Amino acid sequence: MVRFDTKLIKEKGSLPVPEEKRSKRTRKKPVSRKPEGKSSDTRKREKPAEVEEPQAPRIEIPAFEGQQVFQDMDLPDPIRSALHSLRFVKTTPIQARLLPVALEGRDAAGRAQTGTGKTAAFLIAIYTHLLKKSSGKKRKAGYPFSLILAPTRELVIQIERDAIDIGKHTPFRVMAVYGGMDFEKQKKELLERPVDVVVATPGRLIDFMRRKVIDLSGVQILVIDEADRMLDMGFIPDVRRIVRATPHPEKRQTMFFSATLTPEIIRLAEQWTRRAEMIEIEPDRKAAANINQKILITTTAEKFALLYNVLKKDQAERAIVFCNRRDESERLTDRLKAYGFDCAMLSGAVPQEKRLKVLQRFKQGEIQVLVATDVAGRGLHIDNVSHVINYNLPQDPEDYVHRIGRTGRAGAVGTSVSFACEEDSFEIPDIEQYLGHPLACIHPDESLLEPPPQVEEPRPRTRRQRAPRDRGSGRRSPARQGSGRGRRGRR
Repeated sequence: MVRFDTKLIKEKGSLPVPEEKRSKRTRKKPVSRKPEGKSSDTRKREKPAEVEEPQAPRIEIPAFEGQQVFQDMDLPDPIRSALHSLRFVKTTPIQARLLPVALEGRDAAGRAQTGTGKTAAFLIAIYTHLLKKSSGKKRKAGYPFSLILAPTRELVIQIERDAIDIGKHTPFRVMAVYGGMDFEKQKKELLERPVDVVVATPGRLIDFMRRKVIDLSGVQILVIDEADRMLDMGFIPDVRRIVRATPHPEKRQTMFFSATLTPEIIRLAEQWTRRAEMIEIEPDRKAAANINQKILITTTAEKFALLYNVLKKDQAERAIVFCNRRDESERLTDRLKAYGFDCAMLSGAVPQEKRLKVLQRFKQGEIQVLVATDVAGRGLHIDNVSHVINYNLPQDPEDYVHRIGRTGRAGAVGTSVSFACEEDSFEIPDIEQYLGHPLACIHPDESLLEPPPQVEEPRPRTRRQRAPRDRGSGRRSPARQGSGRGRRGRR
């Protein structure tokens, strides 16, 4: 989205302050002045230095037919104020097409990639309806007005943050519900006071539905995000159950999004929506043009030396290294730590509380290298990632795009380096076909293949040392895809 210029913010002044806060903030205590010469402290009091909040980077969106300015749209004042403070100026293509439909209360089904602005669009629609229809009405605890379903915890957390930002001048409460966190703590928060907007993964939401903690009979707006990902992860039986617990499609508004529109996804959209407006946004490029992509041809035996030298000689300030398997991520993390890198691992096996701490440390620059599986490929919005390194090429070309999309965000220049060895170089043609253009495959310079200095190699982790499997994540094993009633077999 386009951001406001700082000059415009200074001319407009600060955001409107709610009445109850304004009275407290503007109330001044009487100042008692002592006669000259009788003051015990003659030092002048220095005013505290004003700390400027970091400005969000400005993203230029090319003009297109139908583009609108948010401040010219018929939006409630609290939403306009929030968009002003977030420096959102003009709509993206999907916002320009989705908002008129969603604000009228009609259903929408669309194809849109991550980063197109669809999250802000459906959140604006949700808050607008809340302010116009539900403001001032008393709601029971456990009866949300709106439900947003997403496939991964990372995406749920990101949507919750966006919802808090856009709704910060409204009285409505948002809560993220996902596995890996304390069940009783989440249950207490849901039952203590009403929650207007629930953002959830299917597994944990069903747990609360079984225990009668959440009742979806009052949901007026249902959003299903990344439906294709839910299909891949085997969540569709759970999503069907959740959708059936909401009001009839004629009595609720439904917004359905997917990065791809396969026949199965289209059938699901037709089942869960009513006379939906179909919105398709074709990305100009599958991968951002500001990401420098290259593939280094190597062997399995030379991979670690290549990784070590790329990190050292490129002076990677903040890098994400992707592996295909959890056990390989563990080994690689231990080896990088042995060579002195500030390194941590992120995978589906890492408990959620630890995962959040790792992400926070990575964002703050305390961790230089984050070794991750594809759990970090979607839903993570971390600025200033200098390098994305594919230690293993992904088997799904779409995962390649999501991986390298972690760098080069907000208009910055990013670097993507992929290692192609004898084991996974066969993935390159499919990736190139998906991207629509060839990738530069080159042999690395000899200096990048120099062996790293000798250190004591870490011992392989035992089963007890490995991160415990997070059983509360709500993820369904591929072996259980289908009916969801039982385990068909073990992989």
